[in-house]
Amino acid sequence: MDNVAGFLLAGLALTGSPGPATLSLAATGAAFGARRGLAYLAGTVVGVAAVMALVASGLTGLMLAVPGAAPVMGTAAAVYIAWLAWRIATAPPLGAQAAARPPSAVAGFLLALANPKAYAAMAALFSGFVLIPARPGLDAGLKALLLVAIMLAVNPAWLVAGAALTRCLRAPILSRAINVAFALLLLASVGLALLL
Repeated sequence: MDNVAGFLLAGLALTGSPGPATLSLAATGAAFGARRGLAYLAGTVVGVAAVMALVASGLTGLMLAVPGAAPVMGTAAAVYIAWLAWRIATAPPLGAQAAARPPSAVAGFLLALANPKAYAAMAALFSGFVLIPARPGLDAGLKALLLVAIMLAVNPAWLVAGAALTRCLRAPILSRAINVAFALLLLASVGLALLL
């Protein structure tokens, strides 16, 4: 049971700490409101589950072993996250958002797949803990189940926390400042994840 408790604490720290997915959820909540961000939230959860499958299966390691693949994947991820940060930074003030569309489930899924922090966190969690000895399939399944449960608790909290800022977002100047700050934090979190 000590391994499960340690895994849960590490999972909470790694999946719940500020990073591209959590900050983009808060930014989506702030820019569009929690209800309009639910599809994006669902996409991020499904995307991180896909990252778990890629990491647990070893496919990520195999892809990164191909010469030249890592820089191409890293560049594609950086371009996508920069585009998402631009969308967040340029989102209109809350009162003018009738025509603006919040990020979609597909955007959340793609962000999760492009998120370097997700791969690093999942690799650390899947390789650093053994929850069911001598049963690798069950061990990976239990880890995935526990991590999805953590994300289903933590990610909505980030979305709602961002949505709590919506009162501030009715003023155009403050709205722009908050959106730009979230976009910059998103870019900084990606830069930090790439450096580590």
